[in-house]
Amino acid sequence: MASLTRLIHFIREVRTSVFVPTVHENERPAIAAGLLRALVSRDDWLPQEMAETHPTHHNQHLLYCDPDDRFSVLSVVWGPGQGTPIHDHLTWGAIGMLRGAEWSQQYCITGGVPRAAGMPERLGPGQVTTVSPRLGDVHRVWNAFHDRASVSIHLYGGDIGKIERHAFDAATGTATTFVSGYANRMELAP
Repeated sequence: MASLTRLIHFIREVRTSVFVPTVHENERPAIAAGLLRALVSRDDWLPQEMAETHPTHHNQHLLYCDPDDRFSVLSVVWGPGQGTPIHDHLTWGAIGMLRGAEWSQQYCITGGVPRAAGMPERLGPGQVTTVSPRLGDVHRVWNAFHDRASVSIHLYGGDIGKIERHAFDAATGTATTFVSGYANRMELAP
């Protein structure tokens, strides 16, 4: 059985380092990324049930949600070859790779149509990236492997499973509103 000590410590650090009056909203992604980097530097703490794949789409498992909805922590599990549509978050976030690898392609919406912005970024174990409406919030993500699962840990500024977000059609730019929810929940009270 995995030890949750590292996750509990991470949640406490987020509360006391990211959500304090002296930290401005724009500073939160960078601080969160540093904390997340320490969490994903070792792959010995995530319970197996929070790393389960789904046969047709990625799984988003809630690990913790702040009682005041200030932040949520989740594992995103990518089955072989699985990915997302182009989508936004409408809040800041930090994404850290725990096992496997994933590709992320940033997009900008130009004339109502999503256009790739730069080259895709590959995240491997221990690497972290950020998203935010201010820095770049629209991307598409996919598992870098076609023969095994990959797992990333996400920290968002809010309960991402309840936020109304958008998926964008790659050709037309048509936006569809969605709420991602979670595959399951893990009760944790650090």
